[in-house]
Amino acid sequence: MDIKGAIPPREPLTLQGAAGISEIYIETGLLGRAGKAMLDVFSPSRVHIVTDSTVAPLYLETLAQQFTLPVSSTVIPAGEEHKRLSTVEGIYHDLLAAGMTRKDLIIALGGGVVGDITGFAAATFLRGVSLCQIPTTLLAQVDSSVGGKTGVDLDEGKNLVGAFYQPRLVLIDPEVLKTLPDTTFADGMAEVVKYGYIANPAILEMVSQPDYKAHIGDVIYECVKIKRDVVAIDEHDTGLRMILNFGHTVGHAVEKLGNYTELTHGQAVAIGMVAAMRLSALRGDADLSAPLITLLQQLGLPTELTHDREAIFHALLSDKKKFGSTVNFILVREPGRAEITPIEAETLHEYILKL
Repeated sequence: MDIKGAIPPREPLTLQGAAGISEIYIETGLLGRAGKAMLDVFSPSRVHIVTDSTVAPLYLETLAQQFTLPVSSTVIPAGEEHKRLSTVEGIYHDLLAAGMTRKDLIIALGGGVVGDITGFAAATFLRGVSLCQIPTTLLAQVDSSVGGKTGVDLDEGKNLVGAFYQPRLVLIDPEVLKTLPDTTFADGMAEVVKYGYIANPAILEMVSQPDYKAHIGDVIYECVKIKRDVVAIDEHDTGLRMILNFGHTVGHAVEKLGNYTELTHGQAVAIGMVAAMRLSALRGDADLSAPLITLLQQLGLPTELTHDREAIFHALLSDKKKFGSTVNFILVREPGRAEITPIEAETLHEYILKL
């Protein structure tokens, strides 16, 4: 895969959270010097790395050998279906066996699932241990590693148990994307497209170019900057931060209906964004679905709902975006402008059946 990803040296992006600062570095080759970057910020007696069965053979030893202090690790099975409390409990036991204390450091090395699980473990083990996120997928680099959302899934729905816990440090290396399968890379592009539609249409122009992968570092930077700015205003997802859920309401519903194995998160979000555009048109807004569909298909992402509409409606009723009798939908009026739109459940039911 032809991914250069190099970007000019820039100052780190700094996110001021309620409980402290999160510094975000985006640099080509950063994984090879991650140990030094962490020890410039943290002073642990030991570190514990959490990764998964896909990433461990690629990068676990590369990272672990950068430390002279004791390093332990947990390797969890790869896949959203393992994003469960039972997996977090296993991490707790490994942390205790390694002698980890509150002054030590937990590192999340992997994609969005690893980041979410590890973040929740760090937030809750001994009531909080320092955390560094090292995202290794495009989806995690542009979205889930930044902003402090952590959590696990229940049978009833996605991310229903979790905490807001900012990583003190996020180290993003576009170089690692070279090892991603094309389908996994495309998965992350759904979140990239999301950022273009909710905040910065220039991103859509960037990824529409045939050689966009050669400039992926710049794409990542622009997406993370939006995420940083939104979270700085609304860290706990009670207002503006909800715009980051564009495509996620229906997306989470179809993920659940597929038992988190039929569709990847990015594929579900792509389908969800198209559904949100069509729902907006049903409400009388301009139908912007055609250019979105064209771009998503160009990037190798699905665009059509295949599940029973009644089942989709009932699945999304357990989503966190439901408040009383309404569901907050994120609707895009024009590229770069998203609005949080509460829709009554009964009215939403009618719309979903027409999608």
